Amino acid sequence: MAQTFTYKVLDRSGQMISGELEAESEALVTSRLRDMGYVIVDLAERVGSPSVGQTLNRFQKIKAKDVTVFSRQFATMINAGLPLLRALVILADQTPNKKLAGVINQLRQEVEAGTTLSASMAHHPLVFNDLYISMIQAGETGGVLDGVLLRVSTLLENEEVLKGKVKSAMMYPSVAFSFALIIVFVLVTFVVPTFATMFIALDAPLPLPTKILMGISNFFQNYLLHVVIGVSVSVYAFNRWKRTDKGKITMDKITIKLPVIGDIIKKAGIARFTRTFGTLVSSGVAIMHSLDIVGGTSGNYVISQAVTSAKTSVSEGESLAPPLAESGVFPPMVTSMIAIGEETGALDQMLEKIADFYDEEVSAAVDGLTSLIEPMMIIGLGSVVGAIIISLYLPIFTIINYVGG
Repeated sequence: MAQTFTYKVLDRSGQMISGELEAESEALVTSRLRDMGYVIVDLAERVGSPSVGQTLNRFQKIKAKDVTVFSRQFATMINAGLPLLRALVILADQTPNKKLAGVINQLRQEVEAGTTLSASMAHHPLVFNDLYISMIQAGETGGVLDGVLLRVSTLLENEEVLKGKVKSAMMYPSVAFSFALIIVFVLVTFVVPTFATMFIALDAPLPLPTKILMGISNFFQNYLLHVVIGVSVSVYAFNRWKRTDKGKITMDKITIKLPVIGDIIKKAGIARFTRTFGTLVSSGVAIMHSLDIVGGTSGNYVISQAVTSAKTSVSEGESLAPPLAESGVFPPMVTSMIAIGEETGALDQMLEKIADFYDEEVSAAVDGLTSLIEPMMIIGLGSVVGAIIISLYLPIFTIINYVGG
């Protein structure tokens, strides 16, 4: 569990700096401060109970949206000519997420002490990933930090939009399916037993569909607790397995082959890969290093493996397009445009065009999926509820004939 340590250090100019850091141990804090070029004067674990605000901040999460807003505001300030330190001071004061504000304050302190912005961000890997840090480093090296910040903020905004589209595609069927399950559960657990009691009292022969329905109802009534526990344990075990490397790989291989949804996931992965790769290349990051970074940004193992294989070929002197084409993951249009981009020296522009195209494809596919799922869910729910109602009313006709006979 992370602990909070207070420190006092001397920077390279001999100025005293004090602050707080969260880490698993004192050794990690010591290593981190020394890596930043500080001379440690005093270091101790914070004693006493933290304030309510500090406790809330500890449990507050830094979401991708918070980093996106920070990046856009940071880019705007730098582009407008504000000094780096002044921009960080303003951002720390106005950022609503207090945990992120604390990280920005640490960035300011480290930059003020002579550390580069990218090196300071590297001390916060849970907030700034390798992609972000590499782009900032390229911007600092090339003297185009404002332009790189604008690119990275645009990239993060596009990522948020793309994630939102994919989530919206999954949200409606999930909600509709859950609602259908609740309706069926209520009918089977509470409505069917009422009819069953009446049928048993009349002692009349029952049609097969009614017998099956009553059997299902009896099972739920007798073993409801077992079913709930079994489902809960299964869901928990599945989620645990899905987080393992083997689980992620298996799920990615399955989801990318699913009809309709698999196509959306594949297109979204290609859009994410090409936009990230194009942004890195246009920011001045070397192609080999860019491929190292983008391999894990597609969001799908199958696409990541194709990129990793392509990186191996590129390191051996081949161009990028052929190994991507051989993977069978990337459509011919994508590999052809990448090949043209390599030949003309406009790879970053081609990648941006591919990303724009597939963003539109994902948007259209999501709209199509939503319009397709809605009537299918209505028909499916209606069929199940209708089958239950018919199974309940069939015995009434049998009973009338039985009594009349």
